[in-house]
Amino acid sequence: MSVTRTRLVRRAAIGTLAVTALALLGATPPPKPAKPAAPRWSATVSANDIGAFVVGNPKAKVRLVEYFSYTCSHCADFTRLSAVPLKSLYIDKGLVVFEYRNLVRDPVDMTAALLARCGGAKAFAGNHQAIFGAQKTWLTKVQKATEAQIKSWYQGGLGERAKKIATYTGLGALMRTRGYTQAQLDICMDDAIAQTELEGMTNLAFNADGVRGTPTFFINGREAGTNQWPALKTPLDAAIKGP
Repeated sequence: MSVTRTRLVRRAAIGTLAVTALALLGATPPPKPAKPAAPRWSATVSANDIGAFVVGNPKAKVRLVEYFSYTCSHCADFTRLSAVPLKSLYIDKGLVVFEYRNLVRDPVDMTAALLARCGGAKAFAGNHQAIFGAQKTWLTKVQKATEAQIKSWYQGGLGERAKKIATYTGLGALMRTRGYTQAQLDICMDDAIAQTELEGMTNLAFNADGVRGTPTFFINGREAGTNQWPALKTPLDAAIKGP
C-alpha cells in the first residue's frame, strides 16, 4: 500500500471514530424508570363488622370516627367544608382512616341512610356527598309535610316507610339521577341486613359511646371535643404528631 493511500485510510478511520464519539456525547440518556404512583387511599373503602363504611389506609396511625345523621344540618356543613381537605391532606396521604357511623334519628334519616348504602362500599362516598349536597332541597319538603303524611311515615315496615319518604322528598329521584333504577332502590330500602346494621350503629352510639348529638367525632377512641371543620384539624394534627 502506498504512503498516500495509508494516510487516507488512517484519516477515514479517525473521522469515523470522531463521528461515533460525537454521536455518543450527544445521545439522549435512557429515561429513568417511572416511580410508582402513590396510592390514593381514599379509593380504599370497605365495610367493617358493624356495617360502617371505612375509607383510607387500614394501617393509618389515626382513626377518625364520625357519628352522623342525614337530617342533621351541622353534619351537612361538615361534609361540605371537610370533603376536599380531609381527603387530600389526611386520607389520601395514608395518615387518617375515616369511619362513617350512622346515628339514625327518624324515618327520614333511615330512608337517606338506606339509599346511601345502595351499591355497597364503592358507591357510598358518592351517594353520601350527593345526599348531603341536596339536603336543603329534600329537607325543605320534609318541613312542609302535613301531619297526615308524617304519621304515615311511622306506619308499616321500615322498607314501606322508606319508599313513601323517598317518593315524597325526592330522595328517590335524586338517586335515579345517579344511575339507579327504581327496582334497585326498592331492594336497598327493603334490605333487612342494612336496616339492622343502621339500628345497631345507633344503639352503639347511645349505649356504648355516649353520643348525644350529631356530628360527634372520635379520634383514636377519644371524643374530639369539636364537631366542626376546620377546628377538627387541631386534634387530628396532634394525634398524627403524637407518640
